[in-house]
Amino acid sequence: MSAHRMELVCPAGGLPALRTAVDNGADAVYLSLRGETNARNFPGLNFDRKALAKGIAYAHSKGVRVYMALNTYPQPDLWRSATEAVDTAAAEGVDAVILADLGLLRHAADTHPDLTLHLSVQGSATTADALNFYHERFGVRRAVLPRVLSLSQVGQVIQRSKVDIEVFGFGSLCVMVEGRCMLSSYATGESPNTRGACSPAHAVRWVETQRGREARLNGVLIDTFAPGENAGYPVICKGRYRVGDGQETLYAIEEPTSLSTLDILPDLLGIGVRAIKLEGRQRSPAYVGKATRVMREALDACHADPKHYTPRPEWAQQLSGMSEGRTHTLGALHRAWQ
Repeated sequence: MSAHRMELVCPAGGLPALRTAVDNGADAVYLSLRGETNARNFPGLNFDRKALAKGIAYAHSKGVRVYMALNTYPQPDLWRSATEAVDTAAAEGVDAVILADLGLLRHAADTHPDLTLHLSVQGSATTADALNFYHERFGVRRAVLPRVLSLSQVGQVIQRSKVDIEVFGFGSLCVMVEGRCMLSSYATGESPNTRGACSPAHAVRWVETQRGREARLNGVLIDTFAPGENAGYPVICKGRYRVGDGQETLYAIEEPTSLSTLDILPDLLGIGVRAIKLEGRQRSPAYVGKATRVMREALDACHADPKHYTPRPEWAQQLSGMSEGRTHTLGALHRAWQ
């Protein structure tokens, strides 16, 4: 039996997803209020205050913790709504808030000293020194690491850090360091890090043409899909473009794929990772339920006997079926040269 258990943190884009995550074995769920205070700002997604209270009550009745993501960088016109969101989180009794902005961290630490603070992946903190700064200045207790570090680097951060470390265990990958992407804002004029959406819905257009179904972002052609071809939500970094002399069209920046850490759960446990996060607040309750159930079974097996843990083929098969491009990878975690 391992010395500690890694917490399973699951996404909840709404009440149905929250209940599904709780019922399928989540240790904690993470959610957000509607609006531009979070990095999944899409129509129909997230919680109003009434739904938040219901979600917290349901989760807590099952012994599941609730974390609220307030992880954008509010501009002056949104500062009041951002601080009010922190105040709402504290008043409703969330177990922690997940923040990135230094000003919001200061507001939370000063106004609600008993509120547990986590550093968002949007904070882009990849070194122990950076993490210790947040701990010493604001009392941050946990940080979510960006998906750009190797397994060795994650271990080095854990050894020197004063905060608990959470890593992504399954879900969509981003080619950029979280919190530093400008591709979407270049095309739309709206930064994902301030307005809360990479490829904001109002700028997305699907156009039927003789060549196929075009996906455009504010007029910029991102991809063209043949009849019957799977078409994901269009984001610039995962589009297909003409390269070289223009005769070849391919994924020039990043191919659609998902991160899956099924194979290395004992390694993550061994280096001291405290929590495994599933990406996907924008996903359906069905996705949340299946991903939570698979990772719950895998983590239970890992915790029970890490030395003899072997991922079951059906686990990988189920996760692959929900992965972008129907494929999965370890991403930066498998860098052999680190």
